[in-house]
Amino acid sequence: MQPKTILVIGLGSMGFGMAESLLRAGHRVYGADIDPQKVRDIRAKGGMSAEEMGDERADILVSVVLNAAQTETVLFGAPDHAGRLSDGGVILSCATVPPAFAKAMEAEAQARGLLYLDAPISGGAIKAAAGQLSIMAAGSDAAFAAAGTALEAMAQTVHRLGDEAGPGSAMKAVNQLLAGVHIAAMGEALAFGMTQGLPVGRMIEVISKSAGTSWMFENRAPHVRDADYTPRSAINIWPKDLGIVSEIAAAAGLDVPITATALELYRKAAEAGLGLEDDAAITKIYAAQAGLKLPGDA
Repeated sequence: MQPKTILVIGLGSMGFGMAESLLRAGHRVYGADIDPQKVRDIRAKGGMSAEEMGDERADILVSVVLNAAQTETVLFGAPDHAGRLSDGGVILSCATVPPAFAKAMEAEAQARGLLYLDAPISGGAIKAAAGQLSIMAAGSDAAFAAAGTALEAMAQTVHRLGDEAGPGSAMKAVNQLLAGVHIAAMGEALAFGMTQGLPVGRMIEVISKSAGTSWMFENRAPHVRDADYTPRSAINIWPKDLGIVSEIAAAAGLDVPITATALELYRKAAEAGLGLEDDAAITKIYAAQAGLKLPGDA
């Protein structure tokens, strides 16, 4: 494998793990983040800061920022990180965004002589660090070829969904609909069980071996049991992502009442000051309604 020069924009819980995976695969990795400590952390792992690139050009740019606005800014706005790519370089855009936005970004990249891969990610921080993400990707044959070594380093599974941008983001919206609803259902189920005197730990043991389980229940419920709301995935992500789902559905004339209920719940949690906590903290909203004390509560 010929090592590539790769620029990773956004070194949060997912982006940092992805950068680590790229470094482990032997690539030359530069990182950028609004938090200087994150850049220092990736340098400690063997990477470099974007400022250290100088006149060097990247082969691949991996954008792992929060939303559409941040994506457009870091790629083509004042930082113009896309300008750090060599001619024919490829952008992997990993944020959850509307499909129409992904198509617009692809057109802008093509106008600049660049390739673009609509490449939302799923799997969480642990799988990002292990190079075991699921990537829902859409783009041209040339974009897939140019991004191949990076995809191999970061993903366990690459789902090829189309030959132009849009389907990757559409599939991620389906995933986020389910994930957001499942987390909200987890919180509701735990609170419901607690009203019946069932301990959180015991519910996890039983439901994880029963038909009612889900990946989100098994992953998030232990955070409640352990009173650990360190944000692996924060509450604030869900008003954005389920908002995107709602907008897409509205444009298609589809009513999504379960999504709407979950979206309202996440908005309520954010308004209650829980936005920066792990999304398992959605359980706190249910607990407050019923006057329940969750594990760790005084």
